[in-house]
Amino acid sequence: MSSTILIVEDEVRLADILEEYLRREGFHTERAATGPRALELWRSARPALMLLDLMLPGMDGLEVARRVRAESNLPIIMLTARDEEVDRLVGLGIGADDYVVKPYSPREVVARVRAVLRRAGGGVDAPTLLHAGPLSVDTAAFEVRLDGTPLEVTVAEVRLLAALAREPGVVRSRTELLAALGGLDRGTDERAVDAHVKNLRRKLGEREHLLDTVRGVGYRLKSEG
Repeated sequence: MSSTILIVEDEVRLADILEEYLRREGFHTERAATGPRALELWRSARPALMLLDLMLPGMDGLEVARRVRAESNLPIIMLTARDEEVDRLVGLGIGADDYVVKPYSPREVVARVRAVLRRAGGGVDAPTLLHAGPLSVDTAAFEVRLDGTPLEVTVAEVRLLAALAREPGVVRSRTELLAALGGLDRGTDERAVDAHVKNLRRKLGEREHLLDTVRGVGYRLKSEG
């Protein structure tokens, strides 16, 4: 059974685009254009996650989030045109799981939905032990091994490698990899991914070529080497 995503957005065009991309990825969707309607659908549709615009008629997104969070741990991703740091801190302070600033790529939003659902333990199941050639990534123990030897890695590096190891040889964009990092790099840009890759290559030593750069696209993890 597919997860239901509640889209709370009063701009019809944006809501249409988000709904199209989410349905294309196999999600069921419900839509609300006002704060009060969002609360009604939250109670009746029982969504797995809420995409919540900050500026809404009737009741703003922050108040909707406060009311939902008072009764539920429903994952919430906030969507807003306001990028001031105070908005970011207030939004996350009331329990939002992620925060995306307009204009955004619909693909980025879908990637973040999947990442938040994974962290919440719903919607997307994934194996905890992944293999790519000589590398193994244990996402439960947060452990990475190269030819059986443990590497000293950070939690962020484990998450990045796991995102690549789920499909060795497949190129992942920086946007997808940033989403896989979850809240660890919230507030940073895609250059954070480059920094983590640089550190991982240093730790891989002579096997640094396992992390391959595809110019203008992103990174992939080689399954041989």
